[in-house]
Amino acid sequence: MEHNFRLEALIKKGIIYFLATLWLIISIYPIIFLVLNSLKSNSDFFSGNAWDFPVTWMFKNYMAVIEQDFIRYTLNSLVTVGISLVILVLAGSLAGFGLSRIRFRFRNLLYLLFVGGLTIPIHITLIPVYNLTRILGIYDSLGALIGPFVAFNLPVTVFILTSFMGELPRSLEEAAYMDGATRLQVYWNIVLPISRPAVTAVVILDAVVLWNEFIFPLVLINSEKYRPLTLALWNFQGEFTAKIPLMMASLVLASLPLFTIYAIARERLIEGMVVGAVKG
Repeated sequence: MEHNFRLEALIKKGIIYFLATLWLIISIYPIIFLVLNSLKSNSDFFSGNAWDFPVTWMFKNYMAVIEQDFIRYTLNSLVTVGISLVILVLAGSLAGFGLSRIRFRFRNLLYLLFVGGLTIPIHITLIPVYNLTRILGIYDSLGALIGPFVAFNLPVTVFILTSFMGELPRSLEEAAYMDGATRLQVYWNIVLPISRPAVTAVVILDAVVLWNEFIFPLVLINSEKYRPLTLALWNFQGEFTAKIPLMMASLVLASLPLFTIYAIARERLIEGMVVGAVKG
């Protein structure tokens, strides 16, 4: 009986390792493809197989990308994404605290309105958003991106933080209220620090979406000096041809900040996602 139990456990472990290895291969496949082709010349890319090793290793592709105002595009993305994330965390955590820790009339309805924002297709809002930025006089500026970035990522932020904060024990905040703390003090000094895993998960998830956002910059940004990284690829395409290896090199460089953030905060991301899933 014990032998059968061990055999069954070994088979289950083998299946798990097999599926994990398969998922690793599927996940790393596009990265290898991207890096491999970013080191080719344009002629090598179009004349050979996409999976062939470069005839000449063109490391200078990365220098060519950096020389094409890549630093400025990176700073534009960092500014818009950074400001948007700060607003998202503050607004989302305040909304999550109010919806999960304070009882008031129409609380459930307000929560449903927030979550309902997840169902709105982004494309149907492009014309109203474009007209609004024109009216406000912020069209073709970095400020034009922050509003849509926050608005379309706030629903998922509120959803995750409300679910997490709703399961926190009330004993700590009740003691704080008895000591004379205000709701804002309870939020800032007790609930928000305890919710750090969920906040980290939200920051990483929102950062990935915002960093890769293309449609709003395409519609709301016209001047080259305000382009974020997602529009920087235009520098490597002409009327009749495109410099694909340079595009791929720019994609590799553009992905490095996200990989860095994930490498630093991956444990808190996993913790926040697991805890949120269990409590949800």
